[in-house]
Amino acid sequence: MATIQDYRNEHLRKLSELKELGVNPYPSDAHRTHLAGSVVSDFDTLEGQTVTVAGRIAGLRKFGKLAFIVLQDKSGKVQLFLHGPDVAELDAASGVLGMKQLNLLDSGDFIEATGQVIRTKTGEISVGVKTLRLLTKSLRPLPEELSDKEQRMRRRYVDMAVNQDVRERFERRSTFWQATRDYLNDHGFTEVNVPVLEHTTGGADANPFRTHMDALDQDLYLRISHELPLKRLLGAGFERVYDIGPRFRNENYSDEHLPEHIAMEWYWAYANWQDGMKFMEDMYKTVLQKTFGTLQFKLGNFDVDMSGEWEVWDYATVIKDCYGIDVYESSLEDVKKALTDNKLEVEQTENRSRGIDKLWKNIRKDVAGPVWLINTPKFISPLAKSSPTDDRVVERFQPVIAGSELGNGFSELNDPIDQLNRFVEQQNMRDAGDDEAMMLDIDYIEMLEYGMPPACGWGYSERVFWIFEGVTAREGVPFPALRHELDESTKDIYSDINIE
Repeated sequence: MATIQDYRNEHLRKLSELKELGVNPYPSDAHRTHLAGSVVSDFDTLEGQTVTVAGRIAGLRKFGKLAFIVLQDKSGKVQLFLHGPDVAELDAASGVLGMKQLNLLDSGDFIEATGQVIRTKTGEISVGVKTLRLLTKSLRPLPEELSDKEQRMRRRYVDMAVNQDVRERFERRSTFWQATRDYLNDHGFTEVNVPVLEHTTGGADANPFRTHMDALDQDLYLRISHELPLKRLLGAGFERVYDIGPRFRNENYSDEHLPEHIAMEWYWAYANWQDGMKFMEDMYKTVLQKTFGTLQFKLGNFDVDMSGEWEVWDYATVIKDCYGIDVYESSLEDVKKALTDNKLEVEQTENRSRGIDKLWKNIRKDVAGPVWLINTPKFISPLAKSSPTDDRVVERFQPVIAGSELGNGFSELNDPIDQLNRFVEQQNMRDAGDDEAMMLDIDYIEMLEYGMPPACGWGYSERVFWIFEGVTAREGVPFPALRHELDESTKDIYSDINIE
């Protein structure tokens, strides 16, 4: 059975022959005028016209003076029909190949073909080739199919080349973020990119990545959130601002979480949490409709209809109804008992806020939604503004859909003394061993002392896309982080080079 190295050696032989003929196997120019898909879909308009198509060879057959090549580009496939007497002969200086050089081509090579749009005697829409150019000579053959998960993740470029549905997924992912950006721009928001490297990182409960900047000779953190820099912009005079980009949380992988992922956060001056709820209901509908073309979804065991009004759930009421616990008066022992009774993990460093959050997440996993969770306890949300009617809760709103929280928003805290007190409480939790508690950011407190207007803030990550796309986190990104490994064939091929 032929190995990858056998195929590679054969491709290298052909590459050598092409070079001996004077053909540049990797020219820098291409002259495509039409996509393959449009040649087929617009045949009635294009029939008889001369077009130039370019793409990867997906199949090649030769029968004497006739040859058929299936050419594929991002739009689809089209057949190239080559009739020997009609095809230009070798012109090495221009990279043009004749019929005699077809045996130097392989599936996976990129080519360019110019000719008339025709229908063959068998009825196949085709390009009747007059000139054929080589654009890229491949050295490894593409597999006809690829289903092994490990190989798909390690060679995602092969996965996308072979499995069109995977490539289309990332086109939808792009649409999702473009629709997000368009919606915000259409509503008067300004996109401002904020730093990824921070002296003090905050805005979420997460363990950060640490790095070192030689120029400053200081350790820095990769941001876990966009929040605090964007709110500094509110203090600077921006009134509607957002950023879309990566954030980093040094946590384990799961079906819904990746240590590195793309997220968006917006902040809106002179708006509150109720304004934000109305805004986001419409934004979800708009973005999902543009991305998926529907608002009705089958997500695992959940049937989710995003087209109507959302239910609203009160945090304390839900916990009381499910566990008989008062989230404000219960002791840590009460919380630990509820965790144990429901077969949930009780950690050695468990505290009340973490424990109650675990109880809520045990409820959340069975909620189809869409539901707004509101009136979150203050001790769970250290950056949100307190409710004017109940100082124990904050003005926070979280969407629960298909068992997941798919976003987070609240009326922003702009009282510098209140914020400092909450930061100190969080820092005490860090000092007691909670690596995910927030750091005390005194520079942010200084900004608040200069004054920040009342505002609503919101953030969601690409987990929204993963859930509605119906894929896990690793399937939902183009190139998931994996432990670095080299397979044996790679080691054999490059055995004379130190690649470890």
